Amino acid sequence: MARRIIIDCDPGQDDAVALFLALSSPDELDVLGITTVAGNVPLELTERNARMMCDIAGKKSTRVFAGCERPMLREPITAEYIHGNTGIDGIDVFDPETPLEEQHAVDFIVETLRAADAESVTLVPTGPLTNVATAIERDRDILNSVKEIVLMGGAMREGGNRSPSAEFNILVDPHAADIVFNCGRPVTAMGLDVTHQVLSTRERVGRIRQVGNPVAEATAGMLSFFHRYDTKKYGSEGAPLHDPCTVAYLLQPDLFETKFCNISVETGSELTAGHTAVDFWHVTDRPHNAHWAYEVDADGFYELLTERLGKFSEGVA
Repeated sequence: MARRIIIDCDPGQDDAVALFLALSSPDELDVLGITTVAGNVPLELTERNARMMCDIAGKKSTRVFAGCERPMLREPITAEYIHGNTGIDGIDVFDPETPLEEQHAVDFIVETLRAADAESVTLVPTGPLTNVATAIERDRDILNSVKEIVLMGGAMREGGNRSPSAEFNILVDPHAADIVFNCGRPVTAMGLDVTHQVLSTRERVGRIRQVGNPVAEATAGMLSFFHRYDTKKYGSEGAPLHDPCTVAYLLQPDLFETKFCNISVETGSELTAGHTAVDFWHVTDRPHNAHWAYEVDADGFYELLTERLGKFSEGVA
């Protein structure tokens, strides 16, 4: 039976690839809806970009919802300098046919979880955690229906990618992240420590392009653009492909090594706002609240991604 999931995202090229990976796998993942949040670019672009990915994937019946347009307490931060002004530079932008649902994303999350069986829905946030945290604050009883939260965010050994201390998603809304990490449900975090291991090298992007269908071509186009900033920043052979790690973990968890520990989020200090203090070696008595991913089989990850993108040639939609 397919795992029922809600993807909460801010596309972003890497969010877009995560959507493609999830939509390629209907036997394993039942996407109940895609909720969008302000993050990499403002909300009006993230919801459009999510709907574009549904169009490209041939999944125009997928329900897409727009959510929070700013963090819970802080001023918005965006990342056009990485993702381009569209958020998905590297492909042609168009007006998608996939409709935007009228319901607010937070209302959809709350309504869906209220109606669901106990521990039956997995939340997959790949952007700032504003929508998910707002839903929890509105009605904590919805947590009874949450099987697991598999998120992209945080950093330990890799430091920060938007500040010296913080990964972007957590920095944008650290108060929301604090709520999610301490919600009491199982959390698995794909932070920079693991996402920086899955580099979209030219060889890997070339293999994706060779798949030859529109979804693979869009993926290769976006990754080729995405590549340019991080290769210069890190001096690496390719950009880290952050957000698809969440979906890859759901599809093939044995690709990843994780450790159950405490993750605490800094919400008070401006200097280190959004820092994720990962108690990897259990040096405090703070309760364990999340599984921290720290190692990944990068070749296996790209084999999975390439194979699943190939399913769109087989009419997976």
